[in-house]
Amino acid sequence: MKIKELFSIPQVNDGALKVWQRNFLYFKKTWLVSLFWIVLEPVIYLGAIGFGLGAFVNNMGGMSYIEFFFPALLCTTAMLVAFFEGTYGNYTKLTHQRTYATIMLTRVGPEEIVGGELLWAASKGFFGVMGVTIVAIFFGLIDSYKILLALPVLFLLSSLFSCIGMIFTSIARNYDSFIYSTSGLIVPMSLLSGTYFPLDQLPLGLRYVAYLFPLTHGVAAVRGILHNGNPLWISVHVLILLLATWICMNVAFVRIRKKLLK
Repeated sequence: MKIKELFSIPQVNDGALKVWQRNFLYFKKTWLVSLFWIVLEPVIYLGAIGFGLGAFVNNMGGMSYIEFFFPALLCTTAMLVAFFEGTYGNYTKLTHQRTYATIMLTRVGPEEIVGGELLWAASKGFFGVMGVTIVAIFFGLIDSYKILLALPVLFLLSSLFSCIGMIFTSIARNYDSFIYSTSGLIVPMSLLSGTYFPLDQLPLGLRYVAYLFPLTHGVAAVRGILHNGNPLWISVHVLILLLATWICMNVAFVRIRKKLLK
């Protein structure tokens, strides 16, 4: 892959929105079940970790444990829902259902397919975030306009992991291939990105590794927004997410385009 392709601007028209609409129409038929499952697991974590374990932790850098954990829960929800939609969902449409091959019989091309699918996976991740946010309101965890400032960052994080998921879809040979990306990347990120404990509790070497994870920057940015963090550092984390999203998006476009045109 050429370096210039990493920073190019994909040529996408309104066909991408048609692809997104197709996914949304299908989602509308099963939205209750879909939202139930993508929201239920985070809510269980909220109860078991946030309130359960949190009852034994008095102070996390000047805040309660539930206040510390909740921003990370929003970020991991965005990551997991977008990633799994970008992998298992897209791989099914690419190979078993042959959905993309059928779409390409119309005027919609490979770029529009990729653009629409990336936007859909990001949207589904954001739906999960909104579901958890609504539940958190009833628990009294959100009483500030700051959540409105955090939502664009959470959508950006969903977009990044939809792109990462699509990249792994482009190299997967079967469903079992996703075990490597899940166990080798997603699970370590969910544990070592400042989600359950501060990064300064990690050994120095692992701390540097953690800063290579995009989830680390998402958690730091959202936590900073919700709890009056340093605006400069919040901006740095957001810029890192923007750069990573742009690069991963272009990699996904190039790889899936080649796969569809074989």
